[in-house]
This record gives sequence, structure tokens and C-alpha cells, in this order.
Amino acid sequence: MARLNLWRWAVLAGAGLYFLVPLAASVIFTVDVPDRGVTFDAYTQILSTAGFGSSLLLSLELGAATIALVLLLMVPAMVALRLGAPRLRPVVEMVCSLPLVVPPIAFVAGIATVLKWGPDHLSRTPLFQTFVAIQNPSFPFVLVLAYVVMALPFVYRALDAGLRAIDVRTLVEAARSCGASRPQALLHAVLPNLRGALLNASFLTLALVLGEFTVAQLLGFTPFAVWIYSVGGSQAQMSVAVSVLSLLVTWALLLSLAVFGGRSRTAAKG
Repeated sequence: MARLNLWRWAVLAGAGLYFLVPLAASVIFTVDVPDRGVTFDAYTQILSTAGFGSSLLLSLELGAATIALVLLLMVPAMVALRLGAPRLRPVVEMVCSLPLVVPPIAFVAGIATVLKWGPDHLSRTPLFQTFVAIQNPSFPFVLVLAYVVMALPFVYRALDAGLRAIDVRTLVEAARSCGASRPQALLHAVLPNLRGALLNASFLTLALVLGEFTVAQLLGFTPFAVWIYSVGGSQAQMSVAVSVLSLLVTWALLLSLAVFGGRSRTAAKG
């Protein structure tokens, strides 16, 4: 037992160093200015830098829309799959895992090809305005569609783990026996028991949206990750400072998710 505990602490210490040493080096790079000593100008100037607020707000809006759309698609589909067609689960799992094996360059090339259909083939049809609307720079809905596809593997895994932990059929049948319709059974009986899984899926999706760069950059939009890259070309310290802050915010979200999920499970047991 002593050897096991020693090995466990050694692994945790190694993992901690693996993450903390690069983070510490990044922080030192942002505060240690040659000939000036330690200064926090890189952090204090972030809020006043052009494009910071608009790009962050755009990423948060894209994240909220992506979370809403992917959960609206996946939750009813996976509940129906578990109740009515469990044999199709491997097929759905394989389809949802495809974004992991498709390179982002190939994915965005396919999106760009489809978007070219608008001016090339649909300019005289009402559908052309739809192609224009989804590429509005103030809110590029095409990025939401792309992020939904990219988030499928993570959302599927999170929801599948949550559904495995509960007896969906019994919950639905109990709600139906009380006079609830199927949508009401899903809303009032199944979803409360999937709170942890929904939080996990939402967090993973938001982290994906905040950190995604390739698709947004190649399609010509400027969410938060692309803004960080553009700032890094002229203000390297500020770019690293923003990256450090975004990483810390992500960790804070993860810790709050763990605390909230733990309280939810405790309340459910009580």
C-alpha cells in the first residue's frame, strides 16, 4: 500500500510539473521586461486593446449557440436511441467520432467549397440569402454549424456516460404512467438526472469554441482565438498574457463544474 501511494504521488507530481512549468514560464515571460524589471503592463492593457471585448463576446455567443444546438440535437436522439434502437448505438458512436479523424484543414476546405455554391449556383434563388446570412461577420452562424460537428465526439461521450448511470426506461415509464407525455418525461424525469453529463458536455463544447483557431481563421472570422493570434504578431507578451488568463479561466470553470456536479450528486442521493 505504501508503494502504491508513493507511486500515485509521483505520478501526480510529474503531471503537475508537466502543466505548471510551462505555465510558470509563460507568466515570467509576460511580467519580466528587459531593462524594466517586473511589470504587469501586459495584463493591465488587455481590456483596452482593440478587439479584445468584441472577439471575446463573439466567442461566448458562438459557444452559447453551439451548446444549445448540439444539446438540442443530441439529448433527444440519444434518449430515443437508448429506448428504441439500442442496436444502432455502435453506428451512432462511429458517426459521432468521425470529426476526430477528419483533419481540420480538410473539414474547413469542405465548408468553403459548400459556401461557394451560393454565388456560383444559387445566386438567383432564395437560398442565396441564407448563404449570405450564415456568413454575417457580426455572428457567423456557419461557425456554429462547424463547431456542432466538431463537438459531437465529446458531447456523445459525456451524454453516453450519463445515460449509462441511470435507468432511462424506468424513468420514462414512471413518468408516462403518471400521465406525462414523452417530451414532458424527457424534460422532467430524464434531464434532471443528466445534470452532470449536460454540464460536462457544455463545458467541453465551450472550451472547444474558445480555443478553436483553424476553421475560424481560414473562413475569415475573428473570434477570441484568432484575435490572440493576430495580437501575438505585434505584442507577444500581451498575447501570452491573454492565453494565460484564458487558461486560468478554463481551469476555474472546470473546478466550478466539479464542485457543482459533486453537490448535485450529493443532493440527489439525499
